[in-house]
Amino acid sequence: LSQLPNLKMMATRSTGFDHIDLEHCRQRGIVVSNVPSYGDRTVAEHVFALLLGISRNLVEAVNRTRRDDFSQQGLQGFDLFGKTIGVVGTGKIGSCVVEIARGFGMNVLAFDVKPNAALAERVGFQYVPMDELLSRSDIVTLHVPLNRHTHHLIGDEAFGKMKRGVVVINTARGSVIDIQALMSALATGKVRAVGLDVLPNEPAITEEAQLLKLGGRERRELENLLAGHILLHQRNALISPHSAFNTREAVGRLLATTVENIQAFLNGDPQNVVT
Repeated sequence: LSQLPNLKMMATRSTGFDHIDLEHCRQRGIVVSNVPSYGDRTVAEHVFALLLGISRNLVEAVNRTRRDDFSQQGLQGFDLFGKTIGVVGTGKIGSCVVEIARGFGMNVLAFDVKPNAALAERVGFQYVPMDELLSRSDIVTLHVPLNRHTHHLIGDEAFGKMKRGVVVINTARGSVIDIQALMSALATGKVRAVGLDVLPNEPAITEEAQLLKLGGRERRELENLLAGHILLHQRNALISPHSAFNTREAVGRLLATTVENIQAFLNGDPQNVVT
């Protein structure tokens, strides 16, 4: 940003804006606009793509049949019907997750700092304290922004309160989960499986060679990168490349709103401003 002295407006093609130094932008009067809604149901559907992949052992099943191996040993899954899913965050995406979960016949518990009583009554679910959600849920799915309150929201303490054999889904931001704590929970069987569309430090773990170029990085960051790299190869981890948003329809809405944001700024009436 300091190398762009004439910058007046930044349009991020995303809902999240934790990758932008907003305070710097405020000080310089740079307008930052986001796309507040373009893939709410799209991401919610991806939650269940990950969950169904886990519940039916789909990756292993497909890989076996490609090897002409039609054995079913070790492939027994579990029904979603009747299971309790804990939805952390009932904003636009979380509320869609709740509706889909009810369609599967799941029991829904939710936690949000601003409960939506009307939604709960209409869809049929219960808001509970966070600790109760963690202790009662068979599946925990995360739908919160990344900020100082949610960084490592799910760590050793939270995992300790969960049922043994819980499934954890994260399509929010990688750093909402303490990846070191997640590795430990997976190793002990506390977490049966994890479905992730996000990881901390995603770009740095795309190639093994990157791990050799870390130089003077902080020890904790290096440990997180290594943990993420190991997690990619765990059989009880189903990980997609931050692609939950990536459907033709959602990307179309994303681009259209971004163009509208830029045009609104040029017309002197900025919209979807986050600064």
